[in-house]
Formats: sequence, structure tokens, C-alpha cells
Amino acid sequence: MTASGRVFYDGTLTRPQLDHPEGVAIHPDGSVWCGGERGQIFRIAADGSAMDEVATTDGFILGIAFGAEGDLYACDVRHRAVFRIDTTTGAVRRHSDGAPRRPFVAPNFPVVAPDGSLYVSDSNVAGEPGPGIYRIHPDGTTELWFSGPLNFANGLALSAEGYALLVVESFGPVITRIPITAGGTAGRPEPVATLRGTVPDGIAVGPDGMLYVGCYEPSQVLRVDPSTGQVSTVLTDPTAHLLCHPANVAVRGDQLFTSNLGRWHITVIDDVFDGASGQRVRQT
Repeated sequence: MTASGRVFYDGTLTRPQLDHPEGVAIHPDGSVWCGGERGQIFRIAADGSAMDEVATTDGFILGIAFGAEGDLYACDVRHRAVFRIDTTTGAVRRHSDGAPRRPFVAPNFPVVAPDGSLYVSDSNVAGEPGPGIYRIHPDGTTELWFSGPLNFANGLALSAEGYALLVVESFGPVITRIPITAGGTAGRPEPVATLRGTVPDGIAVGPDGMLYVGCYEPSQVLRVDPSTGQVSTVLTDPTAHLLCHPANVAVRGDQLFTSNLGRWHITVIDDVFDGASGQRVRQT
């Protein structure tokens, strides 16, 4: 079977309007959540039939992720903070401003570990490689977990076995693997794949063990074999309409959802884990 992309929810003219989403995440009930450029937190029905605004930070939302208790963690680049949102009440709480000796500069993406801790990438300043990856413990205390220079740390994912972080360095452009040692510290980083000619953004591990990467430029989704570094194209859109600067990606069953930072909709790619490769959007 081949992968096919379609608009899952078009928020161009709706009220509320889906406001240039970057972060996207799947709630346990199947609903699709994303953020907006004015701090909005949106919930889209599991079937794509409706959307509502659950909360706002009055900032600019980048990556988002659900915790084990159902709360949503959101990176806000305007406030330089990570917020925790109660998805039932919409209550918003400032969860972390970074480490005491190095506050966040540009918190970009959160990923929740099995022990409840939260790893957060910090993109630092574009064009200036620097720290790094933060770790927020369940009680909210925060440390700079990996201080080595990263070239615009962006999307994060736990590896399939759960013993490493996979980090997108957008201006590398590379995917880097950082082991999580038995003591919880960061191990020696190692390259997984180089994505020449692209600006990669978000990353997710598929049920097939492959890595799926949303590329801000050109507008496409790539598949990376973490064992070999081999890269193939899942879907690309030369017109930048169905895929328009896709950033973060999220998995639901056999579907892959992408945000579109350049437009006002969420895209879904069906049957993506059935070996689809090299598909282009059909022009009509």
C-alpha cells in the first residue's frame, strides 16, 4: 500500500482559527491536540469534525506532549517556559523556567519519560550551537541534562527501546542519539543520520521502529532507519499546500499527523507504516 496525505482538519476560516500550528500530539481518547502562535491550545475531535480552544498561555506554543496523568506539557518560546495544562479544566500552570543557572532560551519540544520526568530541547539562538537538553523532574526541579553544543535542538523522541533520546538538530541537519545511562545522565552523543538539503524539525518513532521526520524545508516527511541511517521520502509537496512547513509529527495507529507551521491545518498521512516511500502529492 502507498501513503496518501489529506487535510485532517482545515482551520483556515473557522472560529476559533487554527493559528499556524507547530506542536501536535495525540490524546489517549484519540483526539488531536495542537498549539497556536498566540499561545492557544486546541483540541480537534478524533474524527476531525470539530475543534475547540481549551486554554491559552498568551504566548507562542511550540512542541507539546501528554504526560501519564493526562496533563499536557507545552513549550512556550515567548515566555521561555514550559507550561502544564489541565486538559479537563483548561487550567494553565507555569511548570519550569529552566535550570537555576541557565534558564531556558528557546524551549522547543518536550518528551515524557516512563519515570515521569520531562526532557526538553532548547534551540538556543539560531546560528549559534549551544545547550542543550533539560530534564524536569516530577517535582518540577530542572537541570541542564545535556550541555554539549547542538545546532538548533528541535524535535525529540525516546528511542524504541527507551534508553536514548533522539534529537533533531535543524541546522546540522542531523539526527543525534544521546544515550540515557543507568544513572540517568547523558551519554556520549552519536549521529544517526544526516539529512542533507533539508531543515528537519519534528520526529516520532513509528510502530515499525522507523523514525519519521517532519521537514520545515522543503515541505516533506522523511523516514529514517535508525540502524543504518538510510533516508527515504514518505510524502513531499512541491506546492506547499497539503504539507506547508510541517514541523512536529505524531503517531495514531497506522496514521501519521503533521502540523503545518506555514498554514492553518493539520495533515494526516494514512497507511504510512505499510512501506510507503517516495510518494508525491498528486496535482488536481
